[in-house]
Amino acid sequence: MLTKLRIENFKGWKDTGIIKMAPITLFFGPNSSGKSSIGQFLMMLKQTVESADRKAVLYPGGKNSAVQLGSYQQMVFQRNTQSKIAFDYEWELSRTLRIKNPKGRSYSGNAVSFDAEIGLADKDQKSLVVNHFKYGLINNEGRPTFSIGMRRGSGLKSEYHVKAVGYPLKRKQGRAWNPGSTVRFYGFPDEVVAYHQNADFVQEFNLEHERLFRSVFYLGPLRTKTDRVYSWTGTEPEDVGYSGEQTIAAILAARRRRISLGFKCTAKPFEEIMSLELKRMGLIENFEVKPISEERQEYEVKVRTKGSNDWVDLPDVGFGISQVLPVLVQCFYAPQHSIIIMEQPEVHLHPKAQAALADVMIDVVKSRESGANRNIQLIIETHSEHFLRRLQRLIATDEVEQSSVSAYFADITTSPAELRPLEIDMFGNILNWPKDFFGDEMADIIGQAEAAMRKRNKRESSEGDASE
Repeated sequence: MLTKLRIENFKGWKDTGIIKMAPITLFFGPNSSGKSSIGQFLMMLKQTVESADRKAVLYPGGKNSAVQLGSYQQMVFQRNTQSKIAFDYEWELSRTLRIKNPKGRSYSGNAVSFDAEIGLADKDQKSLVVNHFKYGLINNEGRPTFSIGMRRGSGLKSEYHVKAVGYPLKRKQGRAWNPGSTVRFYGFPDEVVAYHQNADFVQEFNLEHERLFRSVFYLGPLRTKTDRVYSWTGTEPEDVGYSGEQTIAAILAARRRRISLGFKCTAKPFEEIMSLELKRMGLIENFEVKPISEERQEYEVKVRTKGSNDWVDLPDVGFGISQVLPVLVQCFYAPQHSIIIMEQPEVHLHPKAQAALADVMIDVVKSRESGANRNIQLIIETHSEHFLRRLQRLIATDEVEQSSVSAYFADITTSPAELRPLEIDMFGNILNWPKDFFGDEMADIIGQAEAAMRKRNKRESSEGDASE
């Protein structure tokens, strides 16, 4: 789970400032305010980690990628190629990382910090290079035990140097040269291990970084339309797809899984959880996926709406259900310790259902499987006032801890834009509501009242003239 994030000189952000991440982290703001860029940045790092090219510093994406960010000039702040994209974050580990120095001292931590700076090479302004990166191992008290990283030297050769603070690195005899360049934006090359007597552990940092981004999943703002028939060959998709195209396949693949919605709740089959949550949102009465026949690998999705005894195909019910079903499936299908980035999960939902979606998100972060907390983190870009209002209420009623929700507002009234944290107290109050956060409701009320008064006065005046 990510606990902190900061991005500098990326797209519309000169500096996001430190973003404190929580199990549910929300980003609000007007259109084109840059709030989507935060999720896009994380997805670009994921794409880079999963890229086959170990030498590519960043992979901005291709035709079938979650995000396609183009060239460095297109992604750097104000398209100033002299600027460097810098970023840092911290994340919790799913297990304690223990590192032992051959001399006997051991280090352990349950979290890792990482920071890096990337830019175009000074000599040609074409090649993308890592200027530096650094890892820190953080103990249970939140304090760094030691740090280690690589820094690119100046000059024509631009060699990299390894530096550790709090850990005594020792070179092997006869190894006087410097190691090669970094692996992607984050990795120590094999030469770092070969050139030192006690640097084997750096590969652990590489692996933990890769585990972090392989746990990241993304669902875009527009999901694919539903079909009447779905084919499934028995495979298990990694996720529901960027547009939810694998939603029904994921439901079928998860049929043996049982999930509970809290510590004291009874575990239920995956498909039943989907039905319960859709019913909770007031969208349906019942839901099932069933084979068309025993001889065919084809399935149909049947829905029974509220107040009806008839089962109908999924395309025959409201469009909102087709848009929210991939959201629910992704949230409960993702494996333990996943980070799910979602854009506008509330799209095409009635305000009442948008509010109920917040209840579902709380179920997600509280959910358990095989007796263990699933430990899911949700990073959500949303425009929904109803969603936020329900979360405020849940905090006030102690159904969710105040620390479980973190919210930010992209303020584009300043130059450069600022990402402002919303201060939510234990009573669910937002202490620093931005001006016109969800529109100017009071101005609309006053404007409507004044217009009504003018119209009433005009009518009374016309009636008075007619009676004379």
